[in-house]
Parts: sequence; C-alpha cells; structure tokens
Amino acid sequence: MRTIASVILFLTLLSCGEKVAATKKNELVNSARSQIGVTNTYDPAYVALKYPGGDVPKDRGVCTDVIVRALRGMDFDLQKLVHEDMKANFSKYPKNWGLKRPDKNIDHRRVPNLRAYFKRRGIALKVTRKKEDYKAGDLVTCTVAGNRPHIMLVSDKKNSGGVPYVIHNIGGGASEDNDLFTYPITGHYRWFKG
Repeated sequence: MRTIASVILFLTLLSCGEKVAATKKNELVNSARSQIGVTNTYDPAYVALKYPGGDVPKDRGVCTDVIVRALRGMDFDLQKLVHEDMKANFSKYPKNWGLKRPDKNIDHRRVPNLRAYFKRRGIALKVTRKKEDYKAGDLVTCTVAGNRPHIMLVSDKKNSGGVPYVIHNIGGGASEDNDLFTYPITGHYRWFKG
C-alpha cells in the first residue's frame, strides 16, 4: 500500500513539474515575442553597458539580444551569468576576438560565448532535423550567410507541416519566422527542462 502511494505521489510531482516547465517555456516564448515591433533595427555596435542588467536601446540589437531580453524578462540575466562564468573559466570560452579577459559589455552578445555557456550549464541537446525534437522555448544556434553565428528561440507557433517557427533578429529587427531548418543548425539547448 505504501509503495502505491509513493508511486502516485512521485507521478503527481512529476506531472506538476512538467506543467511548471511548460508554463515557463510559454512565458519565455511570450517574452521573446513581445520584442516584435519594438526592436526594429539590427545593430551590432559595441556599446558600454551598465552591469548587471545592461542593455542596448530596445529599438535595436542583434540575434543574441532577443535571447538576452527574453530570459531577462524571466529574471535570468545572461550578461551577469556569462560574465561571472567567463571570469571563473575564461580558458573554456572561444578566443575569436583576441581578448585577454572577459568584457561585460559584449561577451553575452556573442553566439559562440552563449554556446559555450549553455554547454557548460548542461542544457545542450542533440542536434537533429526532426521537428518534434524542437519544443517551444528551446534555443537553437546556426550559421547564416556562410559562417556567421546566429541564435533563435523556438516559438509555439508552427507551420502547416508542424515545424515550429523561431523568434530572432536576423537583420530587420525581432521577428517570428518559418526558419528553423533554413540554416545549418550548430546547437540545440533547453533552458527549462521538462
């Protein structure tokens, strides 16, 4: 009798955990979607930011700013998280820019750094071309225009074939597009498990 009660309790808690994760994923999608029509410019300019919680003006930014703002809307500050991890583990991050130390103004705005941080955080998933593997709220990195790194957030909206849309800034500001499999995928990450 006690075993059955324990199993029921475990299944109830598991179900509650999945519902919480689903709610968080939907909040993350909505946080990203709220940038559409607000962020209308793609602007990769280096900007000195306050720390923590620094941001470029809301009307502009790059693909990473969509992710930074979406997570910040849920009380996760990628600027601070990436900067602190880079300070403690600088050798684990890419050396693409010739830096000798972390830079709190830009490190969280660079896709290769986010990929390294996500992997270190243990949220990396297998990259596939199966639409069912990509859930709302997932983060996906890819290359565009040959070899330029890019990041997108998987939407809860799907095309007629069931492939999820993505929310990103690929040049004209934040947008929600049918682009999940348009570019070569280099990484797949799930911030909220479940």
